[in-house]
Amino acid sequence: MAYPTVVMDFTVSRELRAIESSWSTPQLLDALLLALKGDGPALSTSRIFVAGVDPKIALVVTTSGSTGAPKSVALTAKSLITNARATHKYLGAKIGQRWSLLLPTNHVAGINVLVRAIELGTTPVGIESKADFTAIVPTQLHRAVNDDTELLEHLKACSAVLVGGGPLDEALRVKAESLGIRIIATYGATETCGGVIYDRVPLEGIEVSIIDGLIAIKGPQLAYGYLNGELPIKDGWFITSDLGEIVDGKLKVIGRSDDQIISGGEKISLSAIELFLQNEFESPEIIAFAKSDAEWGEKLCIATTQDLSLELLSNKLKSKFGGYAAPKELIRVNEIPYLALGKPDRKRLANDYE
Repeated sequence: MAYPTVVMDFTVSRELRAIESSWSTPQLLDALLLALKGDGPALSTSRIFVAGVDPKIALVVTTSGSTGAPKSVALTAKSLITNARATHKYLGAKIGQRWSLLLPTNHVAGINVLVRAIELGTTPVGIESKADFTAIVPTQLHRAVNDDTELLEHLKACSAVLVGGGPLDEALRVKAESLGIRIIATYGATETCGGVIYDRVPLEGIEVSIIDGLIAIKGPQLAYGYLNGELPIKDGWFITSDLGEIVDGKLKVIGRSDDQIISGGEKISLSAIELFLQNEFESPEIIAFAKSDAEWGEKLCIATTQDLSLELLSNKLKSKFGGYAAPKELIRVNEIPYLALGKPDRKRLANDYE
């Protein structure tokens, strides 16, 4: 199947309706089912002022813009349903089993839970009810194993817990599994209808490769295009912004290429710095971000809720990455600002502490 690089023709129009925050889960399920069947308007996770969209489009998801300008990703019913069915095949899910909805529905991960529920003929439940499957982000998992007893018990009762939306610390995974949570780490993007790599292995129908150091994905789950720009497609491959490699047939995600800064002429990966420190101190409450600086161009800064010293962090980072990775500033905050799916809001940190 050929995937167009951009949604080109708005003259052949299908109504696009924004999902209302006031909708109940059953209302949203009904609207989503009609969108998937083509019997109702396409849905959008945000208000987009366009005359209409191509009839093939069932859903438009606006990304958070955590590493750039937000993009409106157009997804077809076929892509969404294909991904739900591939997930269920991987999990061995059966009709009548239930998902719990613990993620916001203004992101593809939350929408995917609804599509999976439709496929199983059930309605998603909340944390207060038993579910067979659920999907969360690493921040939620960290809270569950540390202080959220209700969430911990809910996750332990699930047959499988999908964890995606960001890198999953191996120590956190080990701790969670020791408590009885059955974890599957997922990797994907809005442009791939969410997670399509489960525990480093592609779902059925998905191919993964490394092109120019970047993770590339091919398969029927790929987005139809962007409403506001070109989808980076090369010979049928969607080129992500993530650096990776294939090791023993499995995908290893190294970090993002678009979160690199140049400080004093040296390239520094914010996600690599961040993940290393979080592993070292066994806490997700350590965030790397950058601020403009006359001397360095961009200077590496660390924000944390922990009682850590700049000297300690500098010594750790210099030992791991070299002298250029020493942070120039440490900011202690009461809480880390996060975007909806648990990704750190680095832009806000840079703006709040300029």
